[in-house]
Amino acid sequence: MKVLQVIPFFTPSMGGSVTIPYHLSHWLAKEGHEVTVITTDYKYDPDYAQSLKNVEVTPFRHFARLGLFLYSPEMKRWLRSNISKYDVVHLHNFRSYQNNIVSKYAKEFNVPYIVQPHGSLPRIVEKEGLKQLYDAVWGNGILEHASKIVAVSGNEVKQFRRAGIPAEKITVVPNGVNYIPPASLPPAGQFREQCRIREKHIILYAGRLHKRKGIDFLIRAFNSFIQTWPGNDVALVIVGPDDSYQSVLADLVGQLGLTNKVRFVGFVPSLVAAYRDADVLVYPATYEIFGLVPFEALLCGTPVIVTNDCGCGEIVEEAKCGYLVHYGDVAGLSKALKMALDQPDVNKRMVGQGQRYIEQHLMWESIVKQMEGMYRSCIRHI
Repeated sequence: MKVLQVIPFFTPSMGGSVTIPYHLSHWLAKEGHEVTVITTDYKYDPDYAQSLKNVEVTPFRHFARLGLFLYSPEMKRWLRSNISKYDVVHLHNFRSYQNNIVSKYAKEFNVPYIVQPHGSLPRIVEKEGLKQLYDAVWGNGILEHASKIVAVSGNEVKQFRRAGIPAEKITVVPNGVNYIPPASLPPAGQFREQCRIREKHIILYAGRLHKRKGIDFLIRAFNSFIQTWPGNDVALVIVGPDDSYQSVLADLVGQLGLTNKVRFVGFVPSLVAAYRDADVLVYPATYEIFGLVPFEALLCGTPVIVTNDCGCGEIVEEAKCGYLVHYGDVAGLSKALKMALDQPDVNKRMVGQGQRYIEQHLMWESIVKQMEGMYRSCIRHI
């Protein structure tokens, strides 16, 4: 198959909505398919693009932007000349200028397209009015003419159904996870040394610093936890790029008197060393449809605490491979932190269960086969 992947931006610092199509493109190419990625030059990472072997990545200049709505009219000329060469088009994220024009030309040239919102479909948290306007002008039509809409979890299926998307148009394909061989793990202490962390215990958050990620909830629970934890030997380490929220979090840390106990590390290209040194990984998000971080941590042998209303929470519950808490339950998360640091035998059992589940259900070798099958079904029915 000739597959066109469409991503508004191309840098790993933008999180899973980029890294998932990156790995999907890699595995599709590995399976012998001809894959092209079109994107824009907004925060474009040429080294990241060049690391995607046997995949052509073409960035188009953006001339203006409103938030992450990136106006790139040069892409139109390329689409008119090239889109008919592809068997199927895969649109990543939802509300973008790129999806507007690509879906238009896909319809004109009778090429099936798939939409994978990566959690961006609900009109929540911010810019609700602009999202509603986009949907009225473009978004509803993009969804209506799509061959399939990809959900990565039951949680996201519920979001789609509430938005009025018919069940027969929805296909569930989980996000893939890259296997991390135990032999490839860095030596213990590497991350500690790099970040000068001297405390005995590390509680880790990894991901974008955004309002809906629940980091403020984690900080409050950490503050409650250290009131009862003996000694002064635990640090909360927050790893990830700022998404216009770090100043809010830093103010909260200061108000709670935690400045010496909470570290903001920033973006780290590889999280493996951080997982390796952490006592527990906390994923406290709300409205999340999946979340790769807890599964990567489990593959590194690190126990996890996740909220039970997100996509990864439903998998953690099914596999019985981590601690579950309600989003916003400060006392509950504080208790879970204590349990995670106090119960090494329980942690070991849950980590083992998680690793077996990931190997059986979430490896990219399996996920790419599911995506291939969906692509073929769309091509047959065009």
